Amino acid sequence: MEHLELFFKSIFIDNMVFATFLGMCSYLAVSKKVSTAVGLGAAVIFVLAVTVPLNWLLDQYILQEGALSWLGEEYAEYDLSFLSFIMFIATIATMVQLVEIIVEKFSPSLYNSLGIFLPLIAVNCAILGGSLFMQSREIPTLGLSLTYGIGSGIGWFLAILAIAAIREKIRYSSVPPALRGLGITFIITGLMAIGFMSFGGMLTGGDEEKKEISKVDSKIEKKELITEDAKEIVADNTNTNKQ
Repeated sequence: MEHLELFFKSIFIDNMVFATFLGMCSYLAVSKKVSTAVGLGAAVIFVLAVTVPLNWLLDQYILQEGALSWLGEEYAEYDLSFLSFIMFIATIATMVQLVEIIVEKFSPSLYNSLGIFLPLIAVNCAILGGSLFMQSREIPTLGLSLTYGIGSGIGWFLAILAIAAIREKIRYSSVPPALRGLGITFIITGLMAIGFMSFGGMLTGGDEEKKEISKVDSKIEKKELITEDAKEIVADNTNTNKQ
């Protein structure tokens, strides 16, 4: 259940594009055709699915304070968290190079259509953001980090696929000249972001009910304590009157 909740939350609620607006440069530049958007989106899913778990391992066993205790007690006090950015980016750059080699080998047409934006995945803020969000949210297990990486990649893939399909359709629409190009694209992105905000209550309704129940229970406990205190005061007054 925890994996499923994190998976849907990373796709719809914490979407990289519509919730945090990360990876907008390639989102806007490579979303003119659906075929190109699908290729880049698949590459982003692969890179996030590999780099987020790898960076989780680096964070847990190397970068965190006391993470090097497995090497010996003399290393338990070391804190290498200041190397997080360097280590994360190095891992991402390695995986992007691997993706670039594979795409160039098996799909030269896709490689040529993606152009400079395929190697630019290495500096795509959505890729680094996935690892940094994983670190800041303190995801506890390797399996959950893999789920989060795949879900974040699918969320970015759905965003670029949706805007590419819409941009292909609006080519034949009568868009005002002042809004053609990036203008109408930004407006559509904002409207889709508002639509994705509606998913915010999908996984929080149960939490709100639990909070309301806990509030009611706390009020009942307070009333019981007040009544008990009142009874004790009355009993003390009666005893003093008898004396």
